[in-house]
This record gives sequence, C-alpha cells and structure tokens, in this order.
Amino acid sequence: MATVLIVEDDRAMAVALSDGLSYEGFTIEVATDGEEGLRLARESKPDLMILDIMLPKMTGLEICKTLRDEGSNLPIIMLTARGQEIDKVLGLKLGADDYVTKPFSFMELRARVDAILRRSTAPAGGANGGRHEFGTFSVDLDHHMAVKDGVELDLTPREFRLLGHFIEHCGEIVTREQLLDNVWGYDTIPFTRTVDTHIAKLRKKIEDDPADPRLIITVHRLGYKFVG
Repeated sequence: MATVLIVEDDRAMAVALSDGLSYEGFTIEVATDGEEGLRLARESKPDLMILDIMLPKMTGLEICKTLRDEGSNLPIIMLTARGQEIDKVLGLKLGADDYVTKPFSFMELRARVDAILRRSTAPAGGANGGRHEFGTFSVDLDHHMAVKDGVELDLTPREFRLLGHFIEHCGEIVTREQLLDNVWGYDTIPFTRTVDTHIAKLRKKIEDDPADPRLIITVHRLGYKFVG
C-alpha cells in the first residue's frame, strides 16, 4: 500500500487523517510544520502528500513551489479553508495536483487520494501511447519523454496524461469535465479552473508562443481541442 505524508499543524486534524488512512491500509508519516514536511518529502519519498496551506515555519505554497522547482513530481493534495480561492489558484499554478476545502468528509478525501494514486501509477501509454511528432515538438508517451527544438522537456506525469488524452482525441472538442473525469479520475468538481491552470502550464512548455497556442486551442465556452 502507498505511503502518504500528512503535513498539518492542527493536531486533531492530523490524527483524524492519520487514523483514517491507516485504517484503510496506507502507511502514514506526519509533519506538523512546513520545514519538517519539506524534509520528509525529500527524504522519505512518499507516494502522495496531503499538504495544508497555512503552516508554521514554511507555508504549504512554499513547500509546493520548492518541490516543483527541485523537479519533484510527488502528487500533492492541498488542504484549504473556505474563502481561500486565491490560494487554491496559486497552489495549482505552483504544481499541486488537487485541493480539498475544509471542512470535508473523509470519503471525499479518500476518493481524491485514490484517484491521484491511480493516475500517478498508471502508464501513460496504452491506447494513447507511442511516439508522436508535431513540428518541433515530439512526445513519447510510453517512455515519458518529450522534446522541443532538440531539448528534453520536464513534463509532470499529469502533463503526460493530458497530452495522451488530447492525442487520443486529436481534432475533437474535449470539455473540462471530460478531462477531470479521464485525467484526474473523478466525474467533476466545482473548481474546473484546475484544468485551465494545468493546460496553461503545459502550453508554456510545448507551444512556440503560449499566448497564441497552435497545438492546444481553446474552444470558447466548450473546452479545448488538440490540433497537432
């Protein structure tokens, strides 16, 4: 079973999450401040991190940014309080995979954990695998390699899955809800800007001009279309 790192300074919340996930069979590590959380994320190599935003010594946003700047693809679920929508957006821009708003049910969190772990361990290949070329950009989904202008790109597992889904449905309009279902692993969440944030980051890596994309096109009010 996977190892989950919980970084939460509210001890009652940390104990509840730890007990619940332990009962479900997960191996649990707990940190109660940001510095300890970052250290454990680096040293213990957990399979997933549940990360509160508001932490002593170092915020969850700072931890997320530091890990992504270091090249870590550790799946991260951020815990936010109601009214922290700006923090949710920033967290996703910094590389968080998902968020849960307090208060939340344990079953909701467990569903998010299962979805992210399932997607992060599944191969990017299969029906949408293989090597594909789009001008100066090429991607090998089976081997998680992407190259642009002869330089290998640092794409996250979720970005590879996004590309795989787009390539499989090349030329089709794909809605945000379909992407949430097929790439994130659950039917829908209210915060569909999750998709927009990840696509904006992906465009910066694969498009010649992210402000005028030629591969991933926005279809107004409907979703996106990959026209590679």
